[in-house]
Amino acid sequence: MTDPAPDPATGPATGPATGPVITLLIVDDHPVVRDGLRGMFESTTGFTVLGEAANGVEAVARAAALDPDVVLMDLRMPGGGGVDAIKELTRRGARSRVLVLTTYDTDSDTLPAIEAGATGYLLKDAPREELFTAVRAAADGRTVLSPAVASRLVTAVRTPAAPADETLSAREREVLVLVSKGTSNKEIARELFISEATVKTHLTHIYGKLGVKDRAAAVAVAYDRRILG
Repeated sequence: MTDPAPDPATGPATGPATGPVITLLIVDDHPVVRDGLRGMFESTTGFTVLGEAANGVEAVARAAALDPDVVLMDLRMPGGGGVDAIKELTRRGARSRVLVLTTYDTDSDTLPAIEAGATGYLLKDAPREELFTAVRAAADGRTVLSPAVASRLVTAVRTPAAPADETLSAREREVLVLVSKGTSNKEIARELFISEATVKTHLTHIYGKLGVKDRAAAVAVAYDRRILG
């Protein structure tokens, strides 16, 4: 007897006396990993693996064709990464929930994946039961994160974002150096052979790039960020 196929209109299929059957698409560039995950889920009641994909591009096509409840998505794959695939699935309004399953937990991996629309993020060293629980949670639309990833996200949220553009031009650095020496706008203008209005314009740009409101704060931040000294 085979599990009943999922109905896109009603969500996961229901097996006799077993409750909802969660359908899966496994996305990973390593065949051994895909085989291992397929064997693990197919040997457990309540899960059905509908298919596999070896990269992000293939994952988007397979997800559209199979309409799984959950896509287990690796991130770094030749031929199409996981983050781009998640973005495309989100853009298309896919019903499938994406649970990232990867070995990478750096900020450059976790944040883009969550921002792209992943429902959860788990590392491949997660215990078997933790993975099953995470898939069930993802199928229900609940966010699930490994402890390491959750910690990184909390840190990222609590850390004030740096200004978008901290790079000072050569002229702005010259102005800032003179400001740090206590030089007035008039003296800076004379020193650099520019008008006072231009000096004020440079200062406005400097304040914006450093995220400050006055000369003293600009100098302090510049020293702190090693722009000066």
